[in-house]
Amino acid sequence: MMRPMFAIATCVIGALLLGGPAAAATRIKDIASIQGVRDNQLIGYGLVTGLSGTGDTLRNSPFTEQSLQSMLDYMGVNVRGSNLRTRNVAAVMVTANIPAFAGVGSRIDVTVSSMGDATSLRGGTLLVTPLTGGDAQVYAVAQGPIAVSGFSAQGEAETLTQGVPTAGRIPNGALVERTVPGGLRDIGRLVLQLHNPDFRTAASIADAINAYSMRRFGRRVAGERDFRSVVLERPANVNPARFIAEIGELRVAPDTPARVVIDQRTGTVVIGADVQISTVAVTHGNLTVRVTETPMVSQPEPFSEGQTVVVPRTEVQAREQTGRVGIIEGSNLQTLVRGLNQVGLKPSDIISILQAIKTSGALQADLVVQ
Repeated sequence: MMRPMFAIATCVIGALLLGGPAAAATRIKDIASIQGVRDNQLIGYGLVTGLSGTGDTLRNSPFTEQSLQSMLDYMGVNVRGSNLRTRNVAAVMVTANIPAFAGVGSRIDVTVSSMGDATSLRGGTLLVTPLTGGDAQVYAVAQGPIAVSGFSAQGEAETLTQGVPTAGRIPNGALVERTVPGGLRDIGRLVLQLHNPDFRTAASIADAINAYSMRRFGRRVAGERDFRSVVLERPANVNPARFIAEIGELRVAPDTPARVVIDQRTGTVVIGADVQISTVAVTHGNLTVRVTETPMVSQPEPFSEGQTVVVPRTEVQAREQTGRVGIIEGSNLQTLVRGLNQVGLKPSDIISILQAIKTSGALQADLVVQ
């Protein structure tokens, strides 16, 4: 199974690198959004119950004990002055994003994360938790069982943890109780915001919209304002939602800057299609220095009144691999990738060489190191 899958993956990557246009036509709604139509963040504080001894230690989490006492008082149970010892309750923070134009009664997903020293939220149930926005108004109420992907198992001599067992999600776990003020008709002038700002992409979007509007409405309705936004003028007697839907289906070829992104933590190198490298000669070799300590014990002869001492013994080995000199010149992505592969480099070596080429001025692209 693994060999055919690897072969298929290699063919797909090769097709992406060696074939096809640099920029394929993309729908406008996939590369831009309407200014003002956005999500709003909600937050709340609540309690999770039903944990199997993995909840907060009330002595170490006094806020959990106070919240538990307040909840029981509200339910008519007086526990003031009692010494609570439960480990089945955990205090959590609940966060969610309420989408634009969400109506009362619709459901949204919520994320639950532990605040105290609980070891796992698996099997827990979130109690009714109001979710407030930045204006301190309650917009949704969350409740339900928590889905936790991580787990933790502990014994006397070993602990196994996979994922994050102290955080989870509740799909459709919150009910919207209040709509966010404002509607689509209240936005006024429609403005498209590009996800990846670029002057050429903005001009292409404006040209595509104007070509469509000339056929549809007999007038031009779009104009690029800057490299980030395109201003639209909605024709009279046209529903804004339908107008945005028609505009969003138009296709343009977005332009991307020449950029190389390097992630040194994982050894990932992403090279843009328009990256070019001037002709340079590159050689790369690794120097390995190994220091080995093998101390020896010197034992005195019997009845010699000597002392046993440890004699240090150090062995140092230096080995340098043979480096090949390769000429790299990338007029396009295919030539550049072939040149790097001919030198025979590892991801860490490619990162070092790209940084050196950028320093020499031969890399005609932006180098982004993460």
